[in-house]
Amino acid sequence: MISIIIPAYNEELVLGRALGALDDAARASGQPFEVVVVDDASTDRTADVAREHGARVVSVNHRQIAATRNAGARESVGEMLIFVDADTVVSGSAVRAAVEAMRAGAVGGGCAYRYDGSVPLYGRLLESLAVHLFRALGLANGCFLFCTREAFHSAGGFDEDLFCTEEVAMSRALHRRGRFVVLRESVATSGRKLRAHSSREVLGLLARLALNWPKSLRQRRGLELWYGERRSDPESTA
Repeated sequence: MISIIIPAYNEELVLGRALGALDDAARASGQPFEVVVVDDASTDRTADVAREHGARVVSVNHRQIAATRNAGARESVGEMLIFVDADTVVSGSAVRAAVEAMRAGAVGGGCAYRYDGSVPLYGRLLESLAVHLFRALGLANGCFLFCTREAFHSAGGFDEDLFCTEEVAMSRALHRRGRFVVLRESVATSGRKLRAHSSREVLGLLARLALNWPKSLRQRRGLELWYGERRSDPESTA
């Protein structure tokens, strides 16, 4: 069975679209599947939207992405795990390729991604740089990471000392346990942060992360792009 695990905090505006696409993608794979949405202390209708789309809801109060992902894995039952962000639209080809890779012996992997909608030019440059860098280094982006349950447990799950880049640490841990693949297939993830925040804010945050690494990854402070009050997406129709 495939367990698709989605961490979510106040994602009522985007979660329905992601779940609809995932349902189609998982059914197209021909494999039994479950969708587990981990509602991390949302104050909106995230849990209701998840249930309306047939997902199982696990409620936690972590406000820490690695712990939220791990909670979903603990509550899931599949031997193949796919972690997907709540603002990401996944294709059937990506799910099929992930399943085929694990059946062929891969312990885990990721895929390419692209931002949806219109994003500033610097955002497209960051996207291209990240996709090529992650492929060259054999790393998965957090919007789509898959692994076998056996490898997940062997790796110890996501590192809960990290408030971001937990997918990079997990990718490295999985590499040490077997074959890790970065698929050619891609998913569409939201470019809302790049639309709602200025280039100065985004690039400044990335610079601070680099200058204060690794301490900057182990505290919520300074990570407002992920943990601060969410700004409205200028392209949102809601």
